[in-house]
Amino acid sequence: MDYLDEEQRRAITMKSSSIALHYKDYSINLIDSPGHMDFCSEVSTAARLSDGALVLVDAVEGVHIQTHAVLRQSWIEKLTPCLVLNKIDRLICELKLTPMEAYNRLLRIVHEVNGIVSGYKSEKYLSDVDLMLAGPLGDVGDESHEFIEDDEEDTFQPQKGNVVFVCALDGWGFGIGEFAEFYASKLGASAAALQKALWGPRYFNSKTKMIVGKKGIGGGSKARPMFVQFVLEPLWQVYQAALEPDGDKGVLEKVIKSFNLSVPPRELKNKDHKVVIQAVMSRWLPLSDAILSMVVKCMPDPITAQTFRISRLLPKREVMDNGISSNVLAEAELVRNSVEACDSSSEAPCVAFVSKMFAIPTKLLPQRGPNGEVLNNYADEGGSGESDECFLAFARIFSGVLSLGQRVFVLSALYDPLKGESMQKHVQEAELQSLYLMMGQGLKPVSSAKAGNVVAIRGLGQYILKSATLSSTRNCWPFSSMVFQVSPTLRVAIEPSDPADMGALMKGLRLLNRADPFVEVTVSARGEHVLAAAGEVHLERCIKDLKERFAKVSLEVSPPLVSYRETIEGEISNPLENLKLLTGNLDYVEKTTPNGRCVVRVRVMKLPLALTKVLDESSDLLGDVIGGKLGQTNRSLATQGSSIVEGENPIEALKNRIMDACESDIQSGSENDKDWVEKCKRMWLKFLKRIWAFGPRQVGPNILFTPDYKGKNTDCSVLIRGSSYVSERLGFVDDISNGDAAIEISSAADQALYKEAESLESSVGSGFQLATAAGPLCDEPMWGLAFVVEAYISPLAAQADESESNQLPEQYGIFTGQVMTAVKDACRAAVLQRKPRLVEAMYFCELNTPTEYLGPMYAVLARRRARVLKEEMQEGSPLFTVHAYVPVSESFGFADELRRWTSGAASALLVLSHWEALSEDPFFVPKTEEEMEEFGDGSSVLPNTARKLIDAVRRRKGLIVEEKVVQHATKQRTLARKV
Repeated sequence: MDYLDEEQRRAITMKSSSIALHYKDYSINLIDSPGHMDFCSEVSTAARLSDGALVLVDAVEGVHIQTHAVLRQSWIEKLTPCLVLNKIDRLICELKLTPMEAYNRLLRIVHEVNGIVSGYKSEKYLSDVDLMLAGPLGDVGDESHEFIEDDEEDTFQPQKGNVVFVCALDGWGFGIGEFAEFYASKLGASAAALQKALWGPRYFNSKTKMIVGKKGIGGGSKARPMFVQFVLEPLWQVYQAALEPDGDKGVLEKVIKSFNLSVPPRELKNKDHKVVIQAVMSRWLPLSDAILSMVVKCMPDPITAQTFRISRLLPKREVMDNGISSNVLAEAELVRNSVEACDSSSEAPCVAFVSKMFAIPTKLLPQRGPNGEVLNNYADEGGSGESDECFLAFARIFSGVLSLGQRVFVLSALYDPLKGESMQKHVQEAELQSLYLMMGQGLKPVSSAKAGNVVAIRGLGQYILKSATLSSTRNCWPFSSMVFQVSPTLRVAIEPSDPADMGALMKGLRLLNRADPFVEVTVSARGEHVLAAAGEVHLERCIKDLKERFAKVSLEVSPPLVSYRETIEGEISNPLENLKLLTGNLDYVEKTTPNGRCVVRVRVMKLPLALTKVLDESSDLLGDVIGGKLGQTNRSLATQGSSIVEGENPIEALKNRIMDACESDIQSGSENDKDWVEKCKRMWLKFLKRIWAFGPRQVGPNILFTPDYKGKNTDCSVLIRGSSYVSERLGFVDDISNGDAAIEISSAADQALYKEAESLESSVGSGFQLATAAGPLCDEPMWGLAFVVEAYISPLAAQADESESNQLPEQYGIFTGQVMTAVKDACRAAVLQRKPRLVEAMYFCELNTPTEYLGPMYAVLARRRARVLKEEMQEGSPLFTVHAYVPVSESFGFADELRRWTSGAASALLVLSHWEALSEDPFFVPKTEEEMEEFGDGSSVLPNTARKLIDAVRRRKGLIVEEKVVQHATKQRTLARKV
């Protein structure tokens, strides 16, 4: 299945590939997806097209961070998971475990995986993959004890048949059922009873020929569980007989004779012990039978699966507007019912979902059609020089029959069939040029395919960028968007070595953007072409594809562009004191517009960490809420986070999460004083009723509150009061007008001034958005800050005549622009005044290393400013597992350096975890006696880490950097050339 050169070289899967298999009377589509975290987007695209998931776990290394990721993805997509414990042979050959030790290890892994799934079942937040890993060591253990008491709760149970034990390298595997059937006649018990007894604390009493529990055997007895006695011990004997020089070859003969295996004598006599063990084991316990029989038995067929998954694929829309054609609604409902029933009749509406586009060289396309006719694969490529690569759609048919030459509508995720003509840009009509069944690397042309099949479609390259819904009717809702586990965080600027090749590079970037579901291609404010990938391995593959397949030009790649955030120091532990910063009278920054008509006062406060996190995670939902997209159709937003329970109003859920985040901050600073807690709650509720905007881009983790209105000022100036529009959309206030005090307008001049103040509200909002998008330290977005902006405008001076007033706009610029600039400058100055801090992204890092390489591994972590969370030895192995946080800026080349220093023995997995503020002050100057004693007057203080990072970003962006150009001005320094 891994047919790409890069996949062969690295020995890892990078692209999802599908193969159609026939097993007994069943047709099974198997999609092989990558396990590396850099390519988890491929897991997302494969999961959308599947009905079940085979979750692979290494029997030696156990549960890793990828296991959390794939279990979470299968839970979100409502797939039926089965567990495959791979590399069982390593327990025998490498770790030299006894059967009993191996059983305890397998038992622990199954309990650990069940613990992860039960966490998702109990509606825990799925946003932090590393929460379970980085939590206290006892967490998983406590859960697993609970599961032992109540086994019916467990998702994965070998006795159910949804767990198999395999060795893919040697080509064998088994479930409990195979051994239950084999021993049924020998032990005189039914296969069903044995299947239940062959896992867990069940023992076989050889004297009474009875299956008993732990209490049924004597206290001093050395009895082994039945799984050890009847399953693992025979396996161990076969391996020892084949691999050890003095092994008993009679064991192999006994197995061959007992099961009537036809093993060629030359394979049994081979001097390579591995060939002998593969010959026997792959015929005794064939891997394909173990896996495919489990798939048939435990996973649902497409009809059952789509009935269960319909709420995830096509959520029900509650239509609010009554002025919509009933025919459109009826047909849309008919399409949904067809998808739910997986209707494969030719009369049913045809619906398919394209999860990704993938490129293959045109020369690899089949030369003949389904009926043997010769095809011209180059005819429809347009002759634009892109004919070397052909784009195929990776799709699953959910309803109806897809036929060659059929015309279908391509619907984007934003399409709404109820809006008619206004949705034209989100729907296109296309003809299917070719249909293929995917056979790993090969493609088999077919003339039609029914619902339930996974196919590759040619002819949609110019209509689909990443993913889309295909439908035979316009009146169909698009499928819900896919969820990706991580976001593209590694960004580099790309330019051709020869400027004349810029056109080829741009064309290549367009093709790459279409071919990779997860890559992002943008143009920065400086005009650079920026490529964003999930990690270093993903980036390397993208650059290689650009150079060799899509652009075919030599490229210059910049060092990675790391994103930072800017915030202020939150040293106040008392939430009440923190809130008073926004209401105080003295602690503000004041700016005046050039014409003197507007005075802007800004106060700033750091938001609680929990609230910042909620706003950061809910940015997509906030965009829908603030943009009003949830008004006409109540779209299911299960994709936005696990805390939103299915069927619950997403706005109400978000409001509750915001309230919970504020309350958790109050509780953390609580001194068990109920009155104090209530006072804090009331104050927070007041502020939440005054949310004017979020920023940057209207959805960020910063809040602009409306000023507290206290009536008209004595100097005739008027306050720009703002609007609590966002609070109203989130449901904190019922109506905006309720929160506003009535205004008494005494004259026409005052009325004009109030109207002008109202018109300037958007300027204040825009100034806030500009300030939060580019902070004062290094023009990076702000993070977790709350602002109150009080902007007072005064009337024009009475003595100013008409001619002077006409010249003012020309002299200082448009007044709205002046207000915007003043607000932006005041917000940035307020941040600088309140001890600014840099915030950097952190990776959660999971490392596995042998004991002897712990020292070099810790040395590498120390050089990378990593913070170690915990280390624990894996039971029954010489490996240590270490969890740490590593800054994204220090992660480049981390895996290579780790391999170099540990001679390839250590491996690391990185996944984006959270944002963390650097505690260092970038503008540190010695002030106290101790500091002055250590650093002197400050002239010799070296820049700290925060200042170095800020200067590096400013230098890259072309901003002013305060640095010494001349290091030694007292004399000229010359370097003698020693010959």
